[in-house]
Amino acid sequence: MKKLYAMLPAALALGLAGGALAQDAATAVAPAVEAATAAPIVEKGDVAWIMTSTLLVLFMALPGLALFYGGLVRSKNMLSVLMQVMVVFSLIAVLWVFYGYSLAFTEASPFIGSLDKLFLAGVTTDTLADTFTDNVKLPEYAFIAFQATFAGITGALVVGAFAERMKFSAVLVFSVIWFTLCYLPICHMVWGPGGMLLGDGALDFAGGTVVHINAGVAGLVGAYMVGKRIGFGREALTPHSLTLTMVGASMLWVGWFGFNAGSNLEATSGAALAFINTLVATAAAVLAWSLGEALFKGRPSMLGAASGAVAGLVAITPACGSVGPMGAIVIGLLAGFVCLWGVNGLKRMLGADDALDVFGVHGVGGILGAILTGVFTAPSLGGTGAEDFSIAGQVWIQTYSVLITIAWSAVVAVIAYKVADILVGLRVPEEEERQGLDVSAHGETAYHH
Repeated sequence: MKKLYAMLPAALALGLAGGALAQDAATAVAPAVEAATAAPIVEKGDVAWIMTSTLLVLFMALPGLALFYGGLVRSKNMLSVLMQVMVVFSLIAVLWVFYGYSLAFTEASPFIGSLDKLFLAGVTTDTLADTFTDNVKLPEYAFIAFQATFAGITGALVVGAFAERMKFSAVLVFSVIWFTLCYLPICHMVWGPGGMLLGDGALDFAGGTVVHINAGVAGLVGAYMVGKRIGFGREALTPHSLTLTMVGASMLWVGWFGFNAGSNLEATSGAALAFINTLVATAAAVLAWSLGEALFKGRPSMLGAASGAVAGLVAITPACGSVGPMGAIVIGLLAGFVCLWGVNGLKRMLGADDALDVFGVHGVGGILGAILTGVFTAPSLGGTGAEDFSIAGQVWIQTYSVLITIAWSAVVAVIAYKVADILVGLRVPEEEERQGLDVSAHGETAYHH
């Protein structure tokens, strides 16, 4: 026992020394830990999700949108629409990496970015994207590719409005000008660092203003400026394959999960919320459009159900990340009824030959969804808004964003169509239009009888 007591002071001294050493070591390690914590962490799951979402958005355009539009035109114009969607998407994807990404996603002014990343200058496999979500870190190449598909499909959406009568060269000239002067500024204002509408608190999770209102307004302007198809209002300009239209609409629905849930940029519960909202809002819109047709036309149609699906997808796009599933269903139901009116009553009022109802579905649905985002984001209605969320205040911000998008897109579209008309002429000759653009513009036919 005496030996044991004799050893205690030595042990105590050793323990104290060890504690001091441990404290010193902890003090030395602390800065390193802090540095490691501060360093951005790229999650492999997020990278996999954003690349998968990029593929899904590509799938929306090619073949989804192409088949949806192709089935709606007459058989003699089928290939022309497929060609326009494919080439416009490809053209804009290339322009996006040349200068589009730099102007949209670098900080310079509230309206447009800089040319600091022209031709992707400074972008490497090690650089991280300066996304509109501060806590998300992604390889810059992955974010660039994801946003390229958004830009590409927006340009491709517009072609449905002037289908069956516009020169292919004019479509391409218009697309370059409108992408440069309209899509890029709106994209920067809504999503870009220092963007005006982003700073004002506008909510647009996946592109209600940037994509759908933008494209819808440009399409309506085109319908006016290119003029009506030969026989419009006198002949039945009926879709040649509602089978393909249904297939295309279904592909759009599948791809839209990448469009909406992918816009969360992380594989988290935020993506799951956007995912379920995209599912149920679209289903609700299909039911609403079909019910509306049954009530007002006597029977529901396959074209109506497919159109309803797209209307629901469009309307939930700006809201999908901030509303609850019940709010999403209400938005989808309203979109089905309102867009049904948009392609019937409103279309007659406007008097434009918007061939494939780009404005009636994308414009009207986008406006409805953007404004209702300001309502159903409220936590009292199941949304993810802050406790002090003001419905009136947010609805005003949403409406203000919608009005800016409409005005900007319309003005730039007029300029772009006018320049295309001066350079190459907007419309094909009457004889070529009657023959069909497949043969006259591309020397091919979709079907051999």
